[in-house]
Amino acid sequence: IKHGVSDPHGVKLWCLGNEMDGPWQTGHKSATEYGRLAAEAGKAMRQVDPSIELVACGSSNSKMPTFGTWEREVLEQTYDEVDYLSLHAYYEEFDGDRASFLASGAHMDQYIRDVVSTADHVRAVRGSKKHIKLSFDEWNVWYAARFVGERNLETAETPRLIEDTYSVTDAAVVGSLLITLLRNADRVAIACLAQLVNVIAPIRTEPGGASWRQTIFHPFAQAARFAGGRVLRTDVTGPRVETPQYGDVSALDTVVTHDEETGGLTVLAVNRDQEQPLHIEAALRGDVAGYRVVEHLVLADDDHDAVNTEAQPDRVVPRQASGTHITAEGALAAQLPPVSWNVIRLAPQGA
Repeated sequence: IKHGVSDPHGVKLWCLGNEMDGPWQTGHKSATEYGRLAAEAGKAMRQVDPSIELVACGSSNSKMPTFGTWEREVLEQTYDEVDYLSLHAYYEEFDGDRASFLASGAHMDQYIRDVVSTADHVRAVRGSKKHIKLSFDEWNVWYAARFVGERNLETAETPRLIEDTYSVTDAAVVGSLLITLLRNADRVAIACLAQLVNVIAPIRTEPGGASWRQTIFHPFAQAARFAGGRVLRTDVTGPRVETPQYGDVSALDTVVTHDEETGGLTVLAVNRDQEQPLHIEAALRGDVAGYRVVEHLVLADDDHDAVNTEAQPDRVVPRQASGTHITAEGALAAQLPPVSWNVIRLAPQGA
C-alpha cells in the first residue's frame, strides 16, 4: 500500500525455496529436511489460498552429487502437496568443444527424461494417480567460467554482473534448448529463460544510453510468437554429428507445432553441423497435407562468432531464406545453413 498498490498481487504460482540442495544457499538442507519443511509450508499456504500452485526444488543441476536421490527423497515428502518439480541448467562451450556445446539440447533432453523417470517412480511407489509436472525455471547459455563471483567485485552501487555477449553459435544453442523444451511439453509445463536484461540476457543496455537485442533474443521471441498450439511428434532420420560429451547426435534438431485455430504449422529447426548445410525434407500427410510455405526465417552467419553490439545492433538478425518449397510429392523441402536457427511457417492452401 505504501508503494501505491492497494490490493494483493494475486500470485498463484509459488516456488518453495530455490536450489536448496546447494551448500552456497542460505537455508541449505538435506533432501529429507527440505522436503518436510516444504510440505508443511505448502499446507499452510494452501490454507490461505487453495487455488495456488506450488513448485518443489529439484537439484540445482544434473551434476550435483545428490542428483536423482534428491528428487526422489524430496518427492517422497512433498508429492501430495506440490504440482511441479524444478530443474535448472546452464550451458557453455568448454575447451573449444563446440560440437558438444551445439548438442546441449541432447543433454537437456536426457536431464528431463531422468527427472520424469524419478518422479514417476515415486508416483508408482505411492500408488498416486497424479503426475508431477516439471518447471524448468532456470535455463540459458551462461559462460559461468568467466564469472569472478559477487564476493570478488569492486565496491560499486550497481556493479556489472555477468553481462555475457552472445554469438550466432549461442543463438543456435538457445534455439535447440527451446526446441527441447517444446518437444517435452507433455511434462515440462513451465520454462523460464534466465535472465532477461543485461545479466546473461537477450537484451543489453547501457546506462542512459542504447539498448539492443542480442543474438539469443531472436530464437526466444520467434518461438514465443510462432510456436503456439499443439506440439506434434516428429521422427527424424539423417546425418549425425559426433560429439566428445554426448556421442553422436542428430545434425538436425527440430520440433513442429500446429495452431488448431488457424491450421498453421511452424517448424523450428537447428542445424548443429559446423561446416555443412543440411537439406531437409518433411513429409506432409494426413491432417497436415495441402500446405504452402508462408516464410522461412533463418539466423546464421559465415562467422559463427558474430555478435550484436551497441555499435552494430543488427549485425545478426533473422533474414528471409530462399528456395524453401513444397515438392510435387507434397513434402516440405528446405536448406539449413551450418550452425543456424530456422523458423519455417506453413499455412493451409487458400488460407
